[in-house]
Amino acid sequence: MAWARVCASCCRQLAEAVLPTPTGVGAEERTPLLGPTPASQSPGPSIWRVPGSPDAGFSCPTNCFISSDPLWGGSGEAGLSPGGSFTRGPEATRASWPTAVLADLEQDARQGECALPRAATAGLAPLKPEANQSSSPGPTSCMGAKVEAQPRTRDTGSAGPEPQSGGLRCHGGPVSPEPRKGRRPTTPELPSVMLLNGDCPESLKKEEGPAEPPRENGLDETEPGEETTGQEVIVIQDTGFSVKILAPGIEPFSLQVSPQEMVQEIHQVLMDREDTCHRTCFSLHLDGNMLDHFSELRSVEGLQEGSVLRVVEEPYTVREARIHVRHVRDLLKSLDPSDAFNGVDCNSLSFLSVFTDGDLGDSGKRKKGLEMDPIDCTPPEYILPGSRERPLCPLQPQNRDWKPLQCLKVLTMSGWNPPPGNRRMHGDLMYLFVITAEDRQVSITASTRGFYLNQSTAYHFNPKPASPRFLSHSLVELLNQISPTFKKNFAALQKKRVQRHPFERIATPFQVYSWTAPQAEHAMDCVRAEDAYTSRLGYEEHIPGQTRDWNEELQTTRELPRKNLPERLLRERAIFKVHGDSPAAATRGAMAVIDGNVMAINPSEETKMQMFIWNNIFFSLGFDVRDHYKDFGGDVAAYVAPTNDLNGVRTYNAVDVEGLYTLGTVVVDYRGYRVTAQSIIPGILERDQEQSVIYGSIDFGKTVVSHPRYLELLERTSRPLKILRHRVLNDRDEEVELCSSVECKGIIGNDGRHYILDLLRTFPPDLNFLPVPGETLPEECTRAGFPRAHRHKLCCLRQELVDAFVEHRYLLFMKLAALQLMQQKASKMESPTSLENGDGLSSESKPDAPPAPEAGGEEEGSSASGLATVKELAETVASDDGTDPRGREVIRNACKAVGSISSTAFDVRFNPDIFSPGVRFPESCQEEVRDQKQLLKDAAAFLLSCQIPGLVKDFTDHAVLPMDGATLAEVMRQRGINMRYLGKVLDLVMRSPARDQLDHIYKIGIGELITRSAKHIFKTYLQGVELSGLSAAISHFLNCFLSSYPNPVAHLPADELISKKRNRRRRNRPPGAADNTAWAVMTPQELWKNICQEAKNYFDFSLECETVDQAVETYGLQKITLLREISLKTGIQILLKEYSFDSRHKPAFTEEDVLNIFPVVKHVNPKASDAFHFFQSGQAKVQQGFLKEGCELINEALNLFNNVYGAMHVEICACLRLLARLHYIMGDYAEALSNQQKAVLMSERVMGIEHPNTIQEYMHLALYCFASSQLSTALSLLYRARYLTLLVFGEDHPEMALLDNNIGLVLHGVMEYDLSLRFLENALAVSTKYHGPKSLKVALSHHLVARVYESKAEFRSALQHEKEGYTIYKTQLGEDHEKTKESSEYLKCLTQQAVALQRTMNEIYRNGSSANIPPLKFTAPSMASVLEQLNVINGILFIPLSQKDLENLKAEVARRQQLQEASRNRDKAEEPMATEPEPVGASEDAATQPPAAKDPSSPSLQG
Repeated sequence: MAWARVCASCCRQLAEAVLPTPTGVGAEERTPLLGPTPASQSPGPSIWRVPGSPDAGFSCPTNCFISSDPLWGGSGEAGLSPGGSFTRGPEATRASWPTAVLADLEQDARQGECALPRAATAGLAPLKPEANQSSSPGPTSCMGAKVEAQPRTRDTGSAGPEPQSGGLRCHGGPVSPEPRKGRRPTTPELPSVMLLNGDCPESLKKEEGPAEPPRENGLDETEPGEETTGQEVIVIQDTGFSVKILAPGIEPFSLQVSPQEMVQEIHQVLMDREDTCHRTCFSLHLDGNMLDHFSELRSVEGLQEGSVLRVVEEPYTVREARIHVRHVRDLLKSLDPSDAFNGVDCNSLSFLSVFTDGDLGDSGKRKKGLEMDPIDCTPPEYILPGSRERPLCPLQPQNRDWKPLQCLKVLTMSGWNPPPGNRRMHGDLMYLFVITAEDRQVSITASTRGFYLNQSTAYHFNPKPASPRFLSHSLVELLNQISPTFKKNFAALQKKRVQRHPFERIATPFQVYSWTAPQAEHAMDCVRAEDAYTSRLGYEEHIPGQTRDWNEELQTTRELPRKNLPERLLRERAIFKVHGDSPAAATRGAMAVIDGNVMAINPSEETKMQMFIWNNIFFSLGFDVRDHYKDFGGDVAAYVAPTNDLNGVRTYNAVDVEGLYTLGTVVVDYRGYRVTAQSIIPGILERDQEQSVIYGSIDFGKTVVSHPRYLELLERTSRPLKILRHRVLNDRDEEVELCSSVECKGIIGNDGRHYILDLLRTFPPDLNFLPVPGETLPEECTRAGFPRAHRHKLCCLRQELVDAFVEHRYLLFMKLAALQLMQQKASKMESPTSLENGDGLSSESKPDAPPAPEAGGEEEGSSASGLATVKELAETVASDDGTDPRGREVIRNACKAVGSISSTAFDVRFNPDIFSPGVRFPESCQEEVRDQKQLLKDAAAFLLSCQIPGLVKDFTDHAVLPMDGATLAEVMRQRGINMRYLGKVLDLVMRSPARDQLDHIYKIGIGELITRSAKHIFKTYLQGVELSGLSAAISHFLNCFLSSYPNPVAHLPADELISKKRNRRRRNRPPGAADNTAWAVMTPQELWKNICQEAKNYFDFSLECETVDQAVETYGLQKITLLREISLKTGIQILLKEYSFDSRHKPAFTEEDVLNIFPVVKHVNPKASDAFHFFQSGQAKVQQGFLKEGCELINEALNLFNNVYGAMHVEICACLRLLARLHYIMGDYAEALSNQQKAVLMSERVMGIEHPNTIQEYMHLALYCFASSQLSTALSLLYRARYLTLLVFGEDHPEMALLDNNIGLVLHGVMEYDLSLRFLENALAVSTKYHGPKSLKVALSHHLVARVYESKAEFRSALQHEKEGYTIYKTQLGEDHEKTKESSEYLKCLTQQAVALQRTMNEIYRNGSSANIPPLKFTAPSMASVLEQLNVINGILFIPLSQKDLENLKAEVARRQQLQEASRNRDKAEEPMATEPEPVGASEDAATQPPAAKDPSSPSLQG
């Protein structure tokens, strides 16, 4: 989105989707919220019984809690917020988890946060709009997502009164379908999205007004979830009020509440407030009556402004006592980062506060007069341009708050538990053992009345109260009395805890692992120990007597109603919640399976064939058992099948057809093994597979069966997924009709649901990697050396490729038809072309490919200009009337030419069974099969002739800027290019005429190729290692891979640990317990030889290196970057220290350096579709220059995103960045700073502290800090971004030019001229290399350098640089261009100054000390001029527009809107079927970028 031309772009593309927005309703008042319905209407009890897990807060609709279980009664340990966010209780292993996203979050919701559909970073084109998710197929993996309950509280900090604006809470309170008194219904119409059969951003046309989105999936009936139009978004204006809280032992304080909140939420606030956080077991009383936890405040009689709520301490039960101890432990650990380093409970790291030093507090309003203070701007040595050093330690700087204040030495359960019967009858619940900081050992009894000291010792049981016994209702109060150190440190700790930004404390939706960690002491922790060794699978304590039924939860959430916005929000939140919890449970189970801690269900079989059930999840290993994949590549095929299957599950989930169910699927790679975790179909374990399968084949096509209900359900998915309904022969030569590949099995579970599984061949085969005897590929393929035999036969085309190919064919079809029609010059009449395949296929929106941070707007087989022609062509085709037989003939010819399966309309689909070993087709279908084979060959050729060259062209134009392996892979996948083509991409880069400008891509590609090859070898290497040798084996592998030490020796586990009876081989040892030590003999030479061989075999690329040092030398790689890449890919965690990779005297790694090995997890990521529509509308508004309206819509989107995802999510992060950018452009720096700070924190937490996206966020934040006069903060943020870039890639990257220009400008602003020059001159060198010496970027760089020389009074150098810049402007833009003129003026000015200086010098030489010297004017740069330059290099141009211009602009938009409205009505009247040409003909899409945006100098613009 080119903000750069906010107005230029309006003029250019007065875009389409102008949504009526309400006026007079502030963003604050427009939050859609979810409304409570009586519990009796709850949709099926099964799923809601579960409040959550240590892995995630439970966010689910309030109206669904139907349990009267004591679990929900009792203290305020588990909370529901009106949005249905379930805040987890203290028993859930985190400080009642900062009950909420504190006051700050409230505000977020009110000020709004929005989420981009994906995390595109700067420098990119706008994201591809996704159509309504209900029909949008395609894997939906974004870069991570999981519901975190999004509890919301007002302030939880200080004790004083907390004024809160009324209005709404953010993360969804009740949304009710009918307007209530005091509300104002507003109806932003969501644009209905129509897509061609294909997928490219330009092809997405938005239409205004209430036009219905076209039906998807070939259904006539309304698909649920499609009535996106005319929806009421109800605005709740129930004003808040304040109540007074009276708690024992502290001053009364007032609290702002809102009528839609529950009593439960006040509990949560009190459990998080600094002065009341130590209470968990209490109730709230109004006028002597106890309030019910789950009642809404508005339903409480007599509760009004100024009411007094009394906190009454309740008696404990064992459960409440445990909850209390857990909560106290969480408060003591609240600043301890060890959970984040250990990758547990969805904790992750964030270091922003180390660099901002609190400067951003109060949204950046503090410390305004900073420019006056002296600033220390010297960067560390290793950050300076040209430094060869790449230290690792600064990656995780030590946070001062982490030196924990020790409150207690030990707090643990006593060995005297549980109390004997006679003591239970005295009210004893459990015993604790404590050692205070003063070394006093005490035993504490938890009784129904509270906590007191007893007389027991470690060896002597005496439960009588000690004297004094210090009976206190809360454990904290008791400890305060017996330990002065505890009292002092606990108070300080809580003060610090409530000062942290809420985003540092909330759990992330999915676990993020850190690949480095400092050496940490292992402290005693009773709760952690109990969690690890009680038999609880993680959930029992929440549910009476059973584990969660994952399958039931997954399917029940899908069945929730979705007719209107409130229902869809509830449904999406519930789906996201379960998809967040199940991967966490599956990951724990998979690790337990590989570590040998789960009993197999078939223990007598050999290890590889074993299967496991744990916590209602079925686990199988990625080996070919029973020769199932014999014809497809054996174990190798069995290893890739789960990921293919997962992609299929994503796709079918995204199409979301009612009545068709998929299994919850998670693929976990851990210790060299691949484990597939699946939910269990009810009844599947009781019967034989042969009996259960009523659709598909269990033996790859020998016996095939079909079923009419399955055909009907799958037929609905066939259009968006482009799957052809076809017939195959079974072993009795009978014809069987299918609408999927033969391996896809249909099973009706005992619950009556229709399940499909084994979706590993949802997409057609990739013929480039599937040599078929007797078949020749098109010339483009054979020229490139294809077909090549791959190691398995399950290679499929990606969904993005299928979509791009169909899109390409559609353009071809339009051109052919229109050209023939033009030739015929037929009279203007309508043709009967229904162009079905494109009926608004939202499949094109490709939900599966979150763009890499650098993903640009692709031009898949089409370009903006191509679209303009198609627009005309479409009109020509549409204007042809079906009464003309010649018109029909034209369509028929065009259909035939592009391989359409229909002769009257464009409809391209694939038969996934073509070329499948063992599948036979009936004679009658031979012609169809021949056409399908040709189509597959064309698709394979399209990938090589269009997609890969298109990608390389985008690289050359810097339209996409990957920075590491992951972002490169993302960019490739987005264009439908599988990673096995990486070698081909690199070949093309090598042969490109602009080879130098692709240097960064080549380096990233080679690094990715080497680390992926090493990962393949590492996988089999690890399978042979037993648990006790794991750290030794991994450190040995890393030494062979990265260390220059020529002959590292592996350290075998110590002999005394190896059992003497090793020869008695037990058959069922866990998969990870192999007894061999073959790994120990690996040498660096052998490993690198294998890597080169693997690169050749797998990627068809010849590496020219035999050792790591040769690789580094030949390809300009960095060892630290290779270490990061291999660690991220394999889950290794290493010690944070400086490694001497290049030492030839000792190996770089010892076994002490390997701290952990984490699982690498792949799973489904559900999406928030309605929020996305709002987001799109906001984007469209902004592109037309309606910043304020756009901002409101994006705020609205933010509320919806928060409602579905909770507070933390990649998409919310992208939204926040966009909001910050908008506020910055509108001049509200404080608001920009506040939003961008949240975006940085979220990016660090959700994507990783050194992810390229995080680096971008740091750069944006630095700009806003500079604009807010926080200069030293701006510099430290830029230094951090530069350090991370050096670590992740190195210095030689186009992005580094932008970064160094930013640093140089800020240093210039603080008059550090010499330092400034070092950075600016480096930026000039990098720009020259990547953009060519004649580019406008280089001209700008010359100008920036000239300005610094001018400030240093070195006019000769200044003149030289400015002349270079002037020459470029003159040749590129011409004499009369404004830029050329500016440069010319500046040259004159410099010349005058140089002359003046020379005169003065001459004067001095002549007259010596008595010279009369006129004062020289050396201009220190003004902050305003520096900021202006910063805006220019970051691509923000403020274009002054008069009020009159704006009025004209709006009038023009309105006029176009009316025209389109009229033409659409006319079309509807004339020909209801011609849906296709209209969207093609819609005006230039808002998603197409004005040229400026393609310019990588404006990375920060494109959200």
